[in-house]
Amino acid sequence: MIPLTVSELYDRAVLHGGDLVALSHGERRVTYGELGDQAARLVGAFSSLGIGHGDRVAFLMANCVEYVACEYAVANVGAVRVPLAVLLGNDDHVYMMTLARCSVVVYHRRFASRIAAMEPLLDMVEHFICVGGEDDELAPGHLGLEELLATNEPVHVSPSVDPEEIAGIYFTGGTTGRPKGVMLSHRAWFHTYWMETLDFAIAPREGFVFATPMTHAGGCLILPVLLRQGRCIVLDHFEPQLLLETIERERATATLLVPTMIYALLDLDSRDGYDYTSLRNILYGAAAIAPDRLKQALGVFGPILTQFFGQTEAPMALAALQREDHVIVDPRRELAVLTSAGRPTFATQIRLVDDDGVEVAPGQAGEVVARAPNMMSGYLDNPEATASAIRDGWLFTGDIARRDEEGYYTIVDRKKDMIVSGGFNIFPREVEDALFEHCAVKQAAVIGVPHEKWGEEVKAVVVLREGSTVSAQDLIDFVKAAKGSLMAPKSVDFVSEIPLTNLGKVDKKAIRASYWDGRSRNV
Repeated sequence: MIPLTVSELYDRAVLHGGDLVALSHGERRVTYGELGDQAARLVGAFSSLGIGHGDRVAFLMANCVEYVACEYAVANVGAVRVPLAVLLGNDDHVYMMTLARCSVVVYHRRFASRIAAMEPLLDMVEHFICVGGEDDELAPGHLGLEELLATNEPVHVSPSVDPEEIAGIYFTGGTTGRPKGVMLSHRAWFHTYWMETLDFAIAPREGFVFATPMTHAGGCLILPVLLRQGRCIVLDHFEPQLLLETIERERATATLLVPTMIYALLDLDSRDGYDYTSLRNILYGAAAIAPDRLKQALGVFGPILTQFFGQTEAPMALAALQREDHVIVDPRRELAVLTSAGRPTFATQIRLVDDDGVEVAPGQAGEVVARAPNMMSGYLDNPEATASAIRDGWLFTGDIARRDEEGYYTIVDRKKDMIVSGGFNIFPREVEDALFEHCAVKQAAVIGVPHEKWGEEVKAVVVLREGSTVSAQDLIDFVKAAKGSLMAPKSVDFVSEIPLTNLGKVDKKAIRASYWDGRSRNV
């Protein structure tokens, strides 16, 4: 199979979509034909500005229909998209745009003040394009997207782009240091979209609600939905009531959520006042979900959930727990299956290896190494990190997992989060899963903290459910009964909230800092 470029995929979607609605935001509707016209007008604008093949275009955007037209146009001129996570700070954004050598920044008007603060530090940027801003609100020298659409004629081009050329640069979360720029080719994106369509069962005429950032994982689903002549239903922010109102009004059939969003839906008192029966698929991932909350979600929404496990270096899904996997026939297998990441996705191979690269025995913990056609080309300007991550064609993910006799992979932790106490390896996620089984625990994070004799000991940081009380010793004893004394926390701290990263994951780096700062070692 010869991979198509991102531009060719958009062209194909628009050709087949015609007068169907491609995008909606509130009362606004954009057909496939209108999307193609907007992208072609932006191609004309970009060409007149000298934006073309190989240029890097940064996006600091809220969810909006214009983002899709911009992404389409960037692909059509052969440029490279560089999406920025909006919850990161200005220092990180300046670092990313400088490393990627971005010559264009497309930003939403709500981020205008941030762009103004960063602009003096971005000498390499030649054009700033604002989405949604009035002409009299634009900063000097900045261009308005609406004006570009109104004043440029459509230009239809077929860029000469090799599938191995870089289509986008996506930055990692930077939980252990500076974010790394992951270079993803057109070939990688083609296979990502193909695998998502199959493994996530994207249906014809899907009505997909985009409630997570389109500049992150959510955006990976835009083309799979459009290629099935579906509709991208855009939310510019997440609120549980807004999501349910939108599902009811639009008769939406699918969405993507992170676990904290699912928790918010489950905890919404007015949830049963909405009709969400049109939903046939809820994709979830990006962080571990508490087993009891997953069972609660299945009780509320039915067996329509699909979990994905992946990373920026191989977008979206190396493994998936399909909807049918959530229907447990054997109760003895329930916890094992529901806490797993599922099985490898279509066209993905997975092995588990030890520190020497030797494959471990079934049931033993090992690092997940994967081989898939959607793997990254490498890290931007970082050959050492690339060589460490990709060895002999295999991607070393840094995730530790076990494989059971039915081929389900259970992620036990990130390799860097593993606790070594007295020479024994302890995986925090296994302790967290045990804590989540306690009725009083709402959130939990487990880390290793300094211990003079053992090197590290297990500490749990816990948020209790409203109105619940439990002692630290009770929780310690609860885990000890379930997992044994080695796994049991030696101390428990109760907090009002647990810090999250910009991607909605528990920020272990921030939690660890308060216990390790000032130490000469970090393990």
